[in-house]
Amino acid sequence: MTMTTSSRAGARAWLGLGVLALATLLLAVDNTVLMLALPHLAADLDPSATELLWVTDVYGFMMAGFIITMGSVGDRIGRRRLLLIGAAAFAAASLVAAYSTTTAMLIAARVLLGIAGATISPSTLALVAGLFSDARQRALAIGVFTACFMGGAALGPVIGGLLLQHFWWGSVFLMGVPIMVVVLVGGLLLLPETAGEGSGRLDPASVALSLAAILPLVHGLKELADDPAQPVAYAAVAAGLGFGWAFIRRQRGLAEPLVDLRLFGNRSFSAALLILALAMVVQGGVYLFVSQHLQLVEGLSPLAAGLWMAVPALALVVGSLVAPVIAGRFRPALVVAAGLAVSAAGFAVVVAGGGLGTLIAGVTVAFLGMAPVGALGLGLIVGAAPPERSGSASAMAECGGELGIALGIALLGSVGTAVYGGLVTSPHAGSALSEALAAAATLPPGPAAELVAQAKAAFTQSLLVVAGVSGVLVLALAAAAMTLLRHLRPIGTE
Repeated sequence: MTMTTSSRAGARAWLGLGVLALATLLLAVDNTVLMLALPHLAADLDPSATELLWVTDVYGFMMAGFIITMGSVGDRIGRRRLLLIGAAAFAAASLVAAYSTTTAMLIAARVLLGIAGATISPSTLALVAGLFSDARQRALAIGVFTACFMGGAALGPVIGGLLLQHFWWGSVFLMGVPIMVVVLVGGLLLLPETAGEGSGRLDPASVALSLAAILPLVHGLKELADDPAQPVAYAAVAAGLGFGWAFIRRQRGLAEPLVDLRLFGNRSFSAALLILALAMVVQGGVYLFVSQHLQLVEGLSPLAAGLWMAVPALALVVGSLVAPVIAGRFRPALVVAAGLAVSAAGFAVVVAGGGLGTLIAGVTVAFLGMAPVGALGLGLIVGAAPPERSGSASAMAECGGELGIALGIALLGSVGTAVYGGLVTSPHAGSALSEALAAAATLPPGPAAELVAQAKAAFTQSLLVVAGVSGVLVLALAAAAMTLLRHLRPIGTE
C-alpha cells in the first residue's frame, strides 16, 4: 500500500519558498550579470588586467571558500538568522559596489558580496527543506529552488544587457538592494527559525583548512582551463588537495566538526552528492564551449549569445520542476537514469553536426535530461541528513556543485584544447581560438582569412569531441544512478 508522508504545507510555506527562491535567483544572477558590464566599468575605473580579473572572479571564489563554514554556522545559530544577516550584508555590499570610485573599492565590495552569498546559499536550501515536511511537496519546492538557481545564471547576461542599455554599470549591482530588502521583510514575516542541536563553537583551524583547501583548488582548476601547461596551476590544485586531506583528518577528531563525515555513511547522501558533482562537470565544460562557440565562431555579441543560451537554461528550469512530479510515481533512480539517457541523445545531436539551430537544440535536450540530477539530487542530499545537519548538508551539496563546474571547465577544457592544438597547423593559431583571432588582426587579409577559417574549424571540432565525451559521461552516470539509488522508492511513499 502507498502512503504519503507527514502533513502538507499551506500557503504560508509556499510564500516563504517565494522569498527563498528570490534570494537564490539573485545570487545566481549576480554570478554572471557582471559579464557585459566589464567594458563599462573598465572605462570608468581604469583597472589593470589583474585587477579586472579579480573583479570578475573574487565573488565566486569567496562563495566557494566560505560556503562550508557558513553551512555549519547556520546549524549552530539558526538558518533564518544567518539568512537575514547575509541578506543585510549583501544589500550593503551591493550599494558599495554600485557606487565604487576605485577598483580596489569594487574588489573589496565583491569580496563582501561573495561572503554574504555564502551565508545565504546553504541557508536557503536548508530552510526550503524545513518548510515542507511532506516529501512530495518538499521535492517540488527543491525543484523550484534548483530552477531559480539554473535560470538565474542564464538570465545574468540578459539582465545585465538590458540594464546597461538605460543605466550606468553600477545598476547591475544596485538591483540587489531592493531584492534583499524584500528577502529581509519576507524572511521576518514568513520563515520559521530552524537551528540544529549543535551548539559548539566553530573550530578556527577547521575554517582555515577549509579555505586553504577550496580556494587554491578552485583557482588552480580555473587556471588549468585557460592554460593546461601552467605548473603553478597544478601546484595550486595539489596544495588544495593536501589541505583538504588535513581538513578531513581534523574533522574525524572533533566532537563538533565543521563537516560531519558520518553523513557519508548514508548511501543516499554519498551517491546523490557524487552524481550531482559529476553532472556539474559535464554542465560546466559544455557551457564553456558552447558560449565560446556562439561568440567566437558564430560572431554573436555577448547579449545575443546569452539569449541563445537562455534556451537550454529554460529547459533546465522546466526539467527541474517536472522531475519531482515524475519521481512521485517512479523510483528516483529510474527518473535520473532516464533523464541522463535523454541527455546523451542530446549530445549525440550535437556530435552529428549542423548549424546554430541544431547545436542549440541538441544542448537544450541534453540540459533537459540533466535537470533531474539537480532537482532530485539536492533533495536526496538534504533529506538524507538529520535535521540538525541540514545546513551543513546543503553547503556540501552546493560546494560539490561548484567544484564540479570548476573541474568540468578544467578537464573538458583540456580535452578541447588538445583537439584544437592537434588540428591547427598555423604558427599563429596559438592554443585557443581567441589567440588565433587576435593574431589574425595583425596579418594581411589573405593569411588572416585562412587562419580564422582553420582556427574556427578546429574549435568546432573540439566542441564536437567535448560533446561526445559528455555523452559517454552522462551514460556512465545513468548506470551509476540505477545502481547506487535503486533502493529508493518513489517520493512520498513508504
